[in-house]
Amino acid sequence: MSGNVALLDATLAAAKAENRAALIAYLPAGFPTVDGGIAAVKAVFDGGADIVEVGLPHSDPVLDGPVIQTADDIALKGGVKIADVMRTVREAYEATGKPVLVMTYWNPIDRYGVERFTTELAEAGGAGCILPDLPVQESALWREHAEKQGLATVFVVAPSSKDQRLAEITAVGSGFVYAASLMGVTGTRVSVGAQAQDLVTRTRATTDLPVCVGLGVSDAAQAAEVAGFADGVIVGSAFVKRMLDAPDAASGLVAVRELAAELAAGVRKR
Repeated sequence: MSGNVALLDATLAAAKAENRAALIAYLPAGFPTVDGGIAAVKAVFDGGADIVEVGLPHSDPVLDGPVIQTADDIALKGGVKIADVMRTVREAYEATGKPVLVMTYWNPIDRYGVERFTTELAEAGGAGCILPDLPVQESALWREHAEKQGLATVFVVAPSSKDQRLAEITAVGSGFVYAASLMGVTGTRVSVGAQAQDLVTRTRATTDLPVCVGLGVSDAAQAAEVAGFADGVIVGSAFVKRMLDAPDAASGLVAVRELAAELAAGVRKR
């Protein structure tokens, strides 16, 4: 089975045709349990997410703030494995027919084996991978296998990225470009800020790939603001916080479904 990069491309193009941004949700696999994580991904799709990033929990998540770190710790203590991440992708994709990516740091893939990881992700119906800490100049082996398997390679750009660096990154990425709205780690913010809009403008000058903004969006108003200048709005910590704050698993699913619906309305108000 080939990966679903074409489904990802079509989903982003469909949102653009509707004159709106895509809603991209992030949830870690194995949180609060493997089955609970799968149910949560399905719930955010039910609520209106167009795309979901499934996080591969990591013991040293350099990009992730305290909310996602807490969820990762719960998943890791529960014994989550890469096989559980693949199962999460498979069951979410089979249940919804929508694009599911994995977001992971490089070390787990390197240890697992690039060919093995890409083959299994494609077989699970995955659409690609977001790799926040893989330098472009060291990515050739990954990209070779990802392309062979029909998987997108999504790189992260930051406000500190110079224009030449942006061009180097976007020249070899696929699917979309993940634009980090600010310097720092993931987490909800009062304001997403002007830095993000400037970064999107500079990134678009280098590529035809959709540019999607993450880090800081937590409510419908912020989603609408970002949707005014970006092709996609990425939300992670706000979903995880809803689940952490819920009194039980069932309430958590209701909470993330409701948040997805609010954000889906937000991206349509650009």
